Amino acid sequence: MTDTTRTARAGVPDRPSLDGLEETWARRWQSDGTYAFDRTKQRADVYSIDTPPPTVSGELHMGHVFSYTHTDTVARFQRMRGRTVFYPMGWDDNGLPTERRVQNVYGVRPDPALPYDPDWRPPAAPVDDAARKDPTAISRRNFIELCELLTVKDEKVFEALWRRLGLSVDWSLTYTTIGAAARAASQRAFLRNVARGEAYQAEAPTLWDVGFGTAVAQAELEDRERSGAYHRLRFTGPDGREVLIDTTRPELLPACVALVCHPDDERYADLVGASARTPVFGVEVPVRAHPLADPAKGTGIAMVCTFGDLADVTWWRELRLDTRVVIGRDGRLLPEPPAGVPAEPYAALAGQTVNGARRTLVELLADAGDLVGEPRPITHPVKFYERGDRPLEIVSTRQWYLRNGGRDADLREELLARGRELRWVPEHMRHRYEHWVGGLTGDWLVSRQRFFGVPVPVWYRLDDAGEPDWTHPLTPDEAMLPIDPTSAPPPGYEEAQRGRPGGFVGDPDVLDTWATSSLTPQIVGGWETDPDLFGRVFPMDLRPQGHDIIRTWLFATVVRAHLEQGALPWGTAVLSGWILDPDRKKMSKSKGNVVTPMALLEQHGSDAVRYWAANGKPGTDLAFDPAQVKVGRRLATKLLNASRFALGLGAADALRAPVSEPLDTAMLAELSGVVATATTAFDGYDHTAALMATEAFFWRFCDDYIELVKERAYGTGPAADSARAALATALSAQLRLFAPVLPFVTEEVWSWWRYGSVHRAPWPTTYEVGRAMAAPGDPELLRLAADALGQVRRAKSERKLSMRAEVPLAEALGPAALLEQLTTVADDLRAAGRIAKLDLLPDRTTELVVACAF
Repeated sequence: MTDTTRTARAGVPDRPSLDGLEETWARRWQSDGTYAFDRTKQRADVYSIDTPPPTVSGELHMGHVFSYTHTDTVARFQRMRGRTVFYPMGWDDNGLPTERRVQNVYGVRPDPALPYDPDWRPPAAPVDDAARKDPTAISRRNFIELCELLTVKDEKVFEALWRRLGLSVDWSLTYTTIGAAARAASQRAFLRNVARGEAYQAEAPTLWDVGFGTAVAQAELEDRERSGAYHRLRFTGPDGREVLIDTTRPELLPACVALVCHPDDERYADLVGASARTPVFGVEVPVRAHPLADPAKGTGIAMVCTFGDLADVTWWRELRLDTRVVIGRDGRLLPEPPAGVPAEPYAALAGQTVNGARRTLVELLADAGDLVGEPRPITHPVKFYERGDRPLEIVSTRQWYLRNGGRDADLREELLARGRELRWVPEHMRHRYEHWVGGLTGDWLVSRQRFFGVPVPVWYRLDDAGEPDWTHPLTPDEAMLPIDPTSAPPPGYEEAQRGRPGGFVGDPDVLDTWATSSLTPQIVGGWETDPDLFGRVFPMDLRPQGHDIIRTWLFATVVRAHLEQGALPWGTAVLSGWILDPDRKKMSKSKGNVVTPMALLEQHGSDAVRYWAANGKPGTDLAFDPAQVKVGRRLATKLLNASRFALGLGAADALRAPVSEPLDTAMLAELSGVVATATTAFDGYDHTAALMATEAFFWRFCDDYIELVKERAYGTGPAADSARAALATALSAQLRLFAPVLPFVTEEVWSWWRYGSVHRAPWPTTYEVGRAMAAPGDPELLRLAADALGQVRRAKSERKLSMRAEVPLAEALGPAALLEQLTTVADDLRAAGRIAKLDLLPDRTTELVVACAF
């Protein structure tokens, strides 16, 4: 690492400007290794951050700037506190978002049945809507190569923006979630989960996104309000009894396997144990009782279909019902009816979409006289994959699962205990974690039927009939990782045996993107590949992230570290809020209210945008306010100009001279309190409180203190030396206090008169400020002098006089003790207010009043 302490001072420029600081200092920080991690330090001297890898499938927006700025303030503060900061940057580049972006940009779709074409070249991008609606089919391998190509381009754009924003990451530590190291770590962890029985395969009802053609996990669901309708269907019970059923999904009637009512519902007590006949199809189904049936919903008795929703899955599993699947993975009704369902009425539904089948079946019900009344329109929550645009279906598939406490009470309690070990900022976010873990109903589904992801690293033997042996998967040695079983044979086999009886077949699925992202501490920390580094950074100190992904990223990372390392992956989690638009609605791409940051950074400067971001506290939403960005710009400009003025008075040469004058020690005493407040705030991950305290003092320093002492500072002698020394001490401390939030302007000013980087300078301390004072100071004295000067200024303003106008006579009235204090700063007050004569009139008023005669 470059020794930045020997970097030369630049001197004060004639016309300082904020323009161009980002490019200048980003380049200097990189060449000087200002933020390089020192891996020779012991763990106690390391502060390690598990940085969220942003998804590189679109543009960064103000929400990213908001949360990543918060993390950067922590990194900068800890670095100035003497820690070597392990601050990597990652790119989350695998998974469905990248696939969708590639499909939209290039107008292609993957087809695993096509052979690889090494000569294929992508079309010019972006393509038009026609190409998107009729995409070109390409091989799986060609599609993956195209994903890799686009993510590299996107990552360069993201890195340029992060550098412009001034993130103090060590770019030599950059990783990607699809890179070789990440794939190996993800596959290694998965294989160990399999070996310990924590990962397993099962054929089970699966939430399925028809648009993406993949299974999704419970943590990826969201409810969206959709219009629908209740249809009342007439079933036939014993002795021809009419049994009415309300349903929003009549198209699932051929999948009906039972009717269910509440055990205490007397209306249907005599039906329990009997059977009823479905309309249109005439299939006998049992009537059963279950406590989840809601007597107040609809008619109080429901049909159980395999599978319409998660309640159907619960009833099917707990009541041990038959299975009649009618919806395929493509979202259409299967061409053949399930066993026991007559083919003739089903033929009208075969191959139709869900909506088409619904319309057809409603017509059949009406023709048969079994549709009671008209459908009743409703609005109700429907399950969607969080990134999908079509309602989820439930189909039966074979998938890989990872135990997460959803079906294991002991593991659930262990993970809840991990949540209690973790320091949460803010604390109340822990309840979201506990609510999620406590409400899990199943294990984590980690396999996906997609392409651009980490391959599931197993194969299956094929028997003599060519059927796979699912129960005994073939696994690679860890030294072979990363590996793609669709293109490499398992140990002991040859490629020629792929797909042949007696040979093998590779698992075609990839792991859920969270199954890799949940290992970011292990990936970037060199787990199993760099034990020395891993021992210095793991468990990490900080996980910063959004509160909306507690259930996914945070919980999943806790699960993986608990299973593999038997520990928390980090000691503290800091949760950021959302960015809201001016109407206080959450910014999102789907709503079209996203603001992208680059134009703001170019127009106002990065420090100004960071200032806006730092005004949001952890866990609290913040509205985007361009006016607040402008306030940040004014603050940075004032810091530039006030520093130039103070240094122009000779403050740089008086840095360690004693501060003796009462007003000077008063200012430093107040500054000492600000240092204590800011330090405590940063220690508590409250960058907003630190910024507010520092900023409030800075404006008093500029508007009051500098105005009060500048005449004295222009002079010579001990009093002038005291003023210049106080200015130097205050400027040095304030630059460091502002440095985590305003890195560019503070570095620029620091370079004028100090050696090295402000970001490698020690954080200011109350001891350091106190040591500069020859005698203890009283902060109230500065406030008193500022109050008196303010009254003189108002008197001039009321008479529309210049602030440089002379005041022939000023009379200060107030309690005697107060005026006695004022006498100690009377010379500075007279000079700043241009007062020819100042009379002190004690005990005339109960508070300070300064009257001016002109």
